[in-house]
Amino acid sequence: MYTPDYSFETLARENGFSRIAGVDEVGRGPLAGPVTAAAVVLNPSNIPAGLNDSKALSAKRREALYDVIFEQADVCIAHASVEEIDDLNILRASHLAMERAVAGLPNAPDHLLIDGNMIPRGLTGSSQAIVKGDARSVSISAASIVAKICRDRIMWDLAQQFPGYGWETNAGYPSKSHKEALVKLGVTPHHRRSFKPVHNILYQE
Repeated sequence: MYTPDYSFETLARENGFSRIAGVDEVGRGPLAGPVTAAAVVLNPSNIPAGLNDSKALSAKRREALYDVIFEQADVCIAHASVEEIDDLNILRASHLAMERAVAGLPNAPDHLLIDGNMIPRGLTGSSQAIVKGDARSVSISAASIVAKICRDRIMWDLAQQFPGYGWETNAGYPSKSHKEALVKLGVTPHHRRSFKPVHNILYQE
C-alpha cells in the first residue's frame, strides 16, 4: 500500500528541474465517452492536503480537492474523442490526451512524472514513468483527481442527452445495466465502436 508524497518531485528538483508536472489519464476502460488526461504542476510550498489516487477518495473529497488544486496549482485537462479512440486505438488515444494536457499548461514544465509504465511518444524532454504513480506521487494524484472529476461531469452531461445507459453513475464503464441498455436501446454516437461489446452489437451476424 502506497501513500503519495513529494519524493519523486524532490529528487527531480535536486537534479535541477523546477517545473515538475504530474500526468495521468482516466477513461481507458469505458465503452462510451472520451478519454481524459490532466497535467498538474504543484507549488512545492503550497501542496493541497489529502492528495491521493482518485480511486482511493470519496466523491465528496475528490470534489473538494478539485477546487483546491485549481486554486493552488497550474492545471490543464485535455481529451481524445471517441472518433480518435476508434481511429488510433485506446492506448494511443490516451497518450494523445496526455500530450495535449502537457502542451496546454500555461507554463511549460521541464520534467514530467507520468502514471503507468510508458512515456507517450509525443512527450519529448525529461520524463519518468511511474507504475501506480497516482498512489505514489502527489503531482500524479492531483492529475488523477482533476481528470476523473472532469470526465465524470462530461458523462453526467451526456447521460442527460442519452438517458437509459446509466452514464451518470457508471461513467460509461461496462456495467451490467450499461451492457443491457446497449442491447435494448442500441449504440449512440458516444459509444466506442472499436470496443468489442459495442462492435458485436453493431455487427451481429
